[in-house]
Amino acid sequence: MATEQNVKKIKENPQVAARKEKLAALQAAGVNPYPNNFKPEQTLAQVIQEHGQKSDVDELAAVQVKCAGRVMLHRHFGKLTFATLMDESGRLQVAVQRDHVGADLYRDVFRKVEVGDWLGVEGSLFLTKTGELTIRVDRFQLLAKSVRPLPEKFHGLEDVETRYRQRYVDLIVNPEVRELFRTRSKIIRLIRGFMEDQGFLEVETPMMHPIPGGAVAQPFITKHNALDRELYLRIAPELYLKRLIVGGFERVFEINRNFRNEGLSTRHNPEFTMMEFYQAFATYSELMDLTEALLTHVVGEIHNGNMVVEHGERKIDFSSPWQRLTIGESLVKYAGADANQIEDRAYLLTFAHEKKIKIDENWDDGVLLLELFENLVEESLIQPTFIIDYPVSVSPLSRRSDSNPDITERFELFIGGWEIANAFSELNDPADQAERFKKQVESKDAGDMEAMHYDEDYIQALEYGMPPTAGEGIGIDRLVMLLTDSAAIRDVLLFPQLRHVVKD
Repeated sequence: MATEQNVKKIKENPQVAARKEKLAALQAAGVNPYPNNFKPEQTLAQVIQEHGQKSDVDELAAVQVKCAGRVMLHRHFGKLTFATLMDESGRLQVAVQRDHVGADLYRDVFRKVEVGDWLGVEGSLFLTKTGELTIRVDRFQLLAKSVRPLPEKFHGLEDVETRYRQRYVDLIVNPEVRELFRTRSKIIRLIRGFMEDQGFLEVETPMMHPIPGGAVAQPFITKHNALDRELYLRIAPELYLKRLIVGGFERVFEINRNFRNEGLSTRHNPEFTMMEFYQAFATYSELMDLTEALLTHVVGEIHNGNMVVEHGERKIDFSSPWQRLTIGESLVKYAGADANQIEDRAYLLTFAHEKKIKIDENWDDGVLLLELFENLVEESLIQPTFIIDYPVSVSPLSRRSDSNPDITERFELFIGGWEIANAFSELNDPADQAERFKKQVESKDAGDMEAMHYDEDYIQALEYGMPPTAGEGIGIDRLVMLLTDSAAIRDVLLFPQLRHVVKD
């Protein structure tokens, strides 16, 4: 139990202490620093849009406005104070004159208003000598006292951790960050609208699973006390969405969170957003067409018809058509492999050693091929590229190709060197699926923590019959990174997971 002896006393920031003194003075004077009775009638941007072009003094003076915003700047000139307010829509200057609002109110209340405080104002409009549209305040009300000062400088790499940990401050002082998250919201809205226009039904499936499945990943484990059982935060909604296909919904999609117990990096956060969708009577080839149409639509809307997007120093051209390559073809094109020997295991082992790729010679051909691809090709796929026809051994939920039983009807979409989407014609043969689950269990028993469990209920669902189906998952966070020129996934997550910092 904490006591006065073992609780470390932290000296209060002197600026915070000074603001608390002003807060106490306001309360002692009978001012409620946190009221809830002020209702703005216009946003600051609406005032500017409606009246910003007016120059007639009398016309502006006749305009009455009622607005609210956070004080971002103030300049005192004796009996007159200019302040800049900011709301969600923008910024606008206000002028508060002592003789206009009353000497006592000006001295006892307004002069205690500081940068960071929320202020409600009512008054008319005028233009300053420099032509700036300004609200001449007739009445004001303190709406929320800020006892913690805003940082003077919040830009730059030196503050990057603080920006992530205190996103609320980042949003206040960096308007470009607010704009990024508005863009993120728009991207998701465009995706949702496109899918609905294609006849897909948006659904919600469980976040807590009795058996983790739908992806090769290590899950988070939690405990349900009332049921007295372990549950897993979902690593993918796939198996539940395909149960809905069995049940008769022929086009479904879900945009929601997945959770994977993996490390943190510029492209990985343990909690991330994906869209997964499934379409009956479709093939993986048709999903490539759909994906290309979806993403070119989103890019066009976000970038005003411009299909060339800058990401860092690279330019990514989203114009159709996008290239489609097998893993072997990509190794030939981007890693210099011999096209005549790409299917020869002995050659692949030699090629791996030449390229100094660490491998296990007990791997099967599929795992070996994928390892070479991930090390030698993936980061070179800057322009949108579908990598198709993955080996069966690395695709436990994918349908085998009718023409070649060693590969599956599967693709992954790469843009900017990142995997953006994973899709395949779904395996709907319950016996084949059961056998692949068994092999995954063998891998798990051998120590592979990311291998899948055996999901008996899902096998039972397939035994009722799932029509021919294709499905796909698209990483929303990485897509937003590409379309907003963001270097790290933490930039596009409002509250990213961060490493714990132990304070002295």
